[in-house]
Amino acid sequence: MEQRDFAVLVIGAGASGLGAAIRLTQAGVGDLAVLEKAGTLGGTWRDNTYPGCACDVPSALYSYSFAPNPGWTRAFAGQDEIRTYLRDTAARFGVTSKIRYGVEVTRAQWNDRAARWELETSRGPYTARILVAGTGPWHEPLVPDLPGLAGFPGEVFHSARWNHGYDLAGQRVAVIGTGASAVQFVPEIVPRVGRLHLFQRTAQWVLPKPDHHVPGVERFLLRRFPALQRALRGAEYGAMEALGFGFRHPWLLRQVQRIGLAHLRLAVRDPELRRALTPDYTLGCKRLLMSNTYYRSLTQSHVDVHPTAVRSVQGTRVLGADGSSAEVDAIIFGTGFHILDMPVSARVFDAEGRSLDDHWKGSPQAYRGTSVAGFPNLYLLLGPSLGTGHSSAFTIVEAQVEHLVAAVTRTLRVEGGSLSVRASAQETFNAEVQAALPGTVYQSGGCSSYYTDVNGRNSFSWPFSTGRLRRQVGEFREADYELGQSHSQQIP
Repeated sequence: MEQRDFAVLVIGAGASGLGAAIRLTQAGVGDLAVLEKAGTLGGTWRDNTYPGCACDVPSALYSYSFAPNPGWTRAFAGQDEIRTYLRDTAARFGVTSKIRYGVEVTRAQWNDRAARWELETSRGPYTARILVAGTGPWHEPLVPDLPGLAGFPGEVFHSARWNHGYDLAGQRVAVIGTGASAVQFVPEIVPRVGRLHLFQRTAQWVLPKPDHHVPGVERFLLRRFPALQRALRGAEYGAMEALGFGFRHPWLLRQVQRIGLAHLRLAVRDPELRRALTPDYTLGCKRLLMSNTYYRSLTQSHVDVHPTAVRSVQGTRVLGADGSSAEVDAIIFGTGFHILDMPVSARVFDAEGRSLDDHWKGSPQAYRGTSVAGFPNLYLLLGPSLGTGHSSAFTIVEAQVEHLVAAVTRTLRVEGGSLSVRASAQETFNAEVQAALPGTVYQSGGCSSYYTDVNGRNSFSWPFSTGRLRRQVGEFREADYELGQSHSQQIP
């Protein structure tokens, strides 16, 4: 009979969920399963298969520190290579067999009496003492609710759900959104389409991307001499941290902007187009973008840049807020994800039946981005207030997992035990973060971004150094938690 009750259940087999499963297994937690709603692992690197999809953090940093990959073929790895790395790492550390595919969690509620999480899934019920949500913020595509979109007779899809069966050759295409995904896929599709209309609500800072093929001899040396790989990772970490210093001292980023402006000036000769593509806020206020081909692709004669938001769709026409319009055969959204309104938060409930959404009221917060007051034995990976504009998600996940492993092993030492973070500890942590944010480019850069929630609060960004993140988030302070027991285990 299939096992349905576990010490630990991890939701999601992406980079964060797999990292947690590997480290927990290494810590001796064998009674563990990973529930994955799709048929394969990989998370965002499984879902995003759009042309040109690649990492925007150097490859040497974009991996687990305990599983370095000397075989990256590019300085900034592509989607397929990253997904292969995740698959091979899961197999190497023996967690592939712990993944249950095709199991979507529809509801999870804490049972205070039993001190267990009770899950409803697409494959029936599960229970666990500890629940780890590795669903991440780059998971559910965000498609704007445009008037008339439902009546558009052509092809419509989001970059994260790319329709590879649709032939773009010769088609008139509207691209809505100019974030990280669009900057990668637009140059790839420009040579194929008949005409491309790019609707840009806000101009983006785009820096040159120091990407290149990694020669076989370099990969051999990195494999043969692990110290070289550690040195490369350290050098890339140092370079990204120098950039991160600028995020906390925005005047420095205004100097880096000169590189972005020179990059734009060299690629775009037309002064009107260049004006439309020039941002009016400090670099770093929105997610940092890099590309060597994006600006150049927009100068092609069959590309029209509409520096405006989209107002509506009427029949086959996309209408801009500035009155411009475009007749198109297909609409592709590059509009990002539900970052701060993650679907999992509407599916996880406390003992009284109140969801994370009910607690947060539009402004997510957690203790060290990881645990939430009122939700015992629950841990969020890539949670609120941990986002950086320059570093690797793997760095954040590893810090959280260090905290998580200590908390889980502590909990499992007590029969029927549970850990619940103290509300006061959560409030102190979040007050520190919010007090530091105004001095960062995220708050003072003069833009509006997905870092800001519906209440106008930055619930996404980490305002300190990555070193501090690793120390503070990685530390498990038992004094900040309350240890409880199930009623069945308590002495009358």
